[in-house]
Amino acid sequence: MIRLWSRSLTARFVAIMLLALAFSQGVSFLLSMDERGQALNKAAKTEFLSRSASVAQLLESTPPELRADILRASGTSYTRFWVTPGFPSDADAWRRDAKTRLAEPLPTVASLATPGNAAMAHDDASMPGPTTGKAHATDMPSWVEMPAYAWPLSRPAKFLRLDDANGMGLAVRLQDGSWLSSAYGKKIVNSIWSSQSLLSLGVTALVLSISAAFIARWMTRPMHRLAVAAEALGRGESVEPLPEKGPDDIRQAAVAFNLMQARLQRFVEDRTRMLAAIGHDLRTPITSLRLRAEFVADDETRDKMLSTIDELRAMTEATLAFSREQAAEEPTRNVDLTALVESMCDDLVELGQEVSFAEAPRIGYRCRADALRRAVRNLVENAVRYGERARVAVHSRPSAIEIVVEDDGPGIPADTMERVFAPFFRLENSRNRETGGIGLGLSIARNVVRHHGGDVTLTNTGNGLRAVISLPHATLAEGRDVDSGEGKPGDNARARLAAWRGHGPNRPKPAAV
Repeated sequence: MIRLWSRSLTARFVAIMLLALAFSQGVSFLLSMDERGQALNKAAKTEFLSRSASVAQLLESTPPELRADILRASGTSYTRFWVTPGFPSDADAWRRDAKTRLAEPLPTVASLATPGNAAMAHDDASMPGPTTGKAHATDMPSWVEMPAYAWPLSRPAKFLRLDDANGMGLAVRLQDGSWLSSAYGKKIVNSIWSSQSLLSLGVTALVLSISAAFIARWMTRPMHRLAVAAEALGRGESVEPLPEKGPDDIRQAAVAFNLMQARLQRFVEDRTRMLAAIGHDLRTPITSLRLRAEFVADDETRDKMLSTIDELRAMTEATLAFSREQAAEEPTRNVDLTALVESMCDDLVELGQEVSFAEAPRIGYRCRADALRRAVRNLVENAVRYGERARVAVHSRPSAIEIVVEDDGPGIPADTMERVFAPFFRLENSRNRETGGIGLGLSIARNVVRHHGGDVTLTNTGNGLRAVISLPHATLAEGRDVDSGEGKPGDNARARLAAWRGHGPNRPKPAAV
């Protein structure tokens, strides 16, 4: 529950609405509880007085010999009626007598003694109510005069409370001088939590929860769309501008995101154009320098100058190639990452390089396949060049997808772990292209991987160098499958990547940098 609260805005919204409902119901209960109790007591008193008046009128209009039957028939499970010759002036004695009569089973039930009726009589005798509890009679007030206008009959009566709860008694004088005594002992439960109220509260909570969840989803849908677009933009994908509509807060966030995306794209385009312009403009002076160097008489000096000029030319061509690749927007698509890496290793093996690939299950991934393939190839070729051989593996871990390249070389100094990713940086200072490239391979690899939201790290293992490409788990595009077959370990990687690699004789291979 705590995890759901911390991760789901919908859960928070629903919980807050339910808490507000519970609070409002609690306050309403506290405010209405006393008023409801008073209303119930008033209704019970009105019913008791009306019934007592009816019994008194009935006794006065019927022969005396029928009184006993009328009194028995008028009694209920919570009222008793009896006639006394005179007024019961001793209130305490009358209370004790009334409680005793209320605790006894109804005469009509006792007279029909059967096993079932006996059980009913026992239930009546054990009926809970204020009349069965222990009350301090001496603390209770005595009879109170009730005027004629306070009850249905046009004669005064005497009224008292049986106890501190809901019990009450009445004594009214009949026309023959005797007194009718009435006792009421029904327990009034002052609670709003009935089955109907609980059902109503449950239905209200359910409707409120569904409404709150719907509203929360409607409110968070633009935020989810913004999060998906930001994550895709962080991987270097081309994202369509977000719709700038809705409430002001959501619309302003969409406008800010669209402006940010446009500025980033302009920055990248300007940088790429600048690099391309510099590389292009350097070609002419480099060619002029080479022509002039050919006329140097000293052979040793001429060879050194030509070597330096060739290095400048190679760096210029590499910069132009890098700029062209940056300018080209390769679309992202779903691929089998395991097959992509395995096929690249197979290509290098065919070229005579010592590269091995550890079989791994299929891993679907959404990426720019050609760019990522080149990044992995740069790392593998560096491992073969400086470490004699390369061992490649692909792992899907909970935190990220890792492409691991290990070699048996001497490793690199710890203080240069980050510097080797700088453009044109080489640990081999001779700048001899026979012993290494021009220093763009690792820079391009990290640049490509970071455009996918990941990173490249280097670690000395003691027996060589380990390069790890860490890629975040990316959701595959809906409605599109991975560009591969079943992807079981041991499947032919070339067949699994036929959709994007191409098999024609003129298929260009990525240039090694």
